[in-house]
Amino acid sequence: MSPVSVDRQGFRDTPGGGRADARRNRAAVLRSAVQLFAEEGLEVSLGRIARRAGVGAGTVYRHFPSREILLEAVLAEHVGGFVAAADRWSARARPGDALFGFLLEVVEKSAGRKLVCDALAGDRSWPHVTLAGAVRGFHAALERLLRQAKQAGAVRADVRVDDLTALVAGGAAVRSAHRDRERGRELVWLLLDGLRPPVTEPGVFRDAAGHRGHGTTRRCLECGTPLHPRGTGRPAHYCGPTCRQRARRRRVAG
Repeated sequence: MSPVSVDRQGFRDTPGGGRADARRNRAAVLRSAVQLFAEEGLEVSLGRIARRAGVGAGTVYRHFPSREILLEAVLAEHVGGFVAAADRWSARARPGDALFGFLLEVVEKSAGRKLVCDALAGDRSWPHVTLAGAVRGFHAALERLLRQAKQAGAVRADVRVDDLTALVAGGAAVRSAHRDRERGRELVWLLLDGLRPPVTEPGVFRDAAGHRGHGTTRRCLECGTPLHPRGTGRPAHYCGPTCRQRARRRRVAG
């Protein structure tokens, strides 16, 4: 009988490519579990997952002895993908853009997945080693992006990592609750805009009811849309040509 060994990740290693087969089977089970958990809920059976993956039930049980262990592995894989995303954002964007782009990506990929949000926020009901390690990696990546954004002056000095994980959970809830995908995304941006440093020069803007007032965030003088700070040149007063022309017409008429 050929010798069989099991490595630290739980892959069965046999002569003739058994380890590679085990990796493929494990990946197929994880993919199928993600799909079925989303489609049918967390009570789906391991046998159902095995049939979707095209493997035997014994293969599933060898890698994941219980549904809870499989669910933990699915969550850990999801969170691990966020760590890789943080590295990509850090490498391709300026610190402030990297942090905001990363947060928006995490919100988009977590919308409708409460267990993912709970895991990112450090839910104590998941003390298992695999998921805990993935969450620690996520928090470390998030802390690095936040520190770099603070050093660049792109984020308020008092923002903490646990503030960001709470915003991710809230943003995902807002994003999944809104029927209009684009509008939900805009609302998430409004939440994230609160992380930016306050603008000391007050700006006058119209709110949705047509009233005028003062605020700490620079906004379009015509419609009140928040304006993102420019790196160079004079500060913007309007969000675009439509509001600029509308304001000009009002001035001429006045």
